[in-house]
Amino acid sequence: MKRFFWTVLLALPALAGAAQAPVPGPCDRFVGRLPNVTRVQCESAQLADSGARSVQGTPLYLRDVGGGKGKLRVLVVGAIHGDELSAASLALRWIRLAAEERVDMPQEVHWRFLPVLNPDGLLARPPKRTNASGVDLNRNFPTPNWEKDAPVYWQRRTGKDPRRWPGPRPLSEPETRFLHDQMQQLRPHLIVSIHAPYGVLDFDGPSVPPSRLGRLYLDQVGIFPGSLGNFGGVHKGVPVVTIELPNAMRTPLDAEMRQMWLDLLRWTATKVTADTSTAR
Repeated sequence: MKRFFWTVLLALPALAGAAQAPVPGPCDRFVGRLPNVTRVQCESAQLADSGARSVQGTPLYLRDVGGGKGKLRVLVVGAIHGDELSAASLALRWIRLAAEERVDMPQEVHWRFLPVLNPDGLLARPPKRTNASGVDLNRNFPTPNWEKDAPVYWQRRTGKDPRRWPGPRPLSEPETRFLHDQMQQLRPHLIVSIHAPYGVLDFDGPSVPPSRLGRLYLDQVGIFPGSLGNFGGVHKGVPVVTIELPNAMRTPLDAEMRQMWLDLLRWTATKVTADTSTAR
């Protein structure tokens, strides 16, 4: 009994230290991992824990800029594929532009940023396209006839490429369920999905697509079963602008990232705002 007492007593400081160990924040996780993002820049993004978790229990962070009813609502999503690190960096850098730079718009904009949808893939070493369950999140959304089309496409068109496995069923993953919930909650008028490394601009859904953002020109590559563009743009009728940065590991220059942002705002002001007003 005496030996047990001293064992417990000696263990108490270690247990207390473990209980007081700080929980890693978003910048602890991402700074040093994401290209061209400093701690100051990350902290200025003021990412909030959404309460949702990835497969491995990593928080899924978000940031709202603007808000309230009657505004144009835009959802910006980065790093659906975990090995596209520059996509997350661009989303984080755009948060500062949305929060700090005042650009005249026909109506106020409620921005919601989800800069890292696939943190498990992004934080893996090396980073990987899929989530921790091996699912390509951009093939896991509930497009019509998913149960038939997604497996057939994966088997016949990709040769069962494990990097493009659509999963066992639509919305099987906590990350895609989280984004689906965000779409239902926010009801965005526009979705911007940031990828890499093809160096083009893609578009799905109604409205006239932007012809360019910065140095990226429109080159629509088609739709895929279970993709966000197919689900949001074609099935739900929400315009989806898909940005494919030229490099997955390096961001464009700061001036280029800002120019892309300004071009996005100009197109949003002219096309999406007009389309939203017509719909009302």
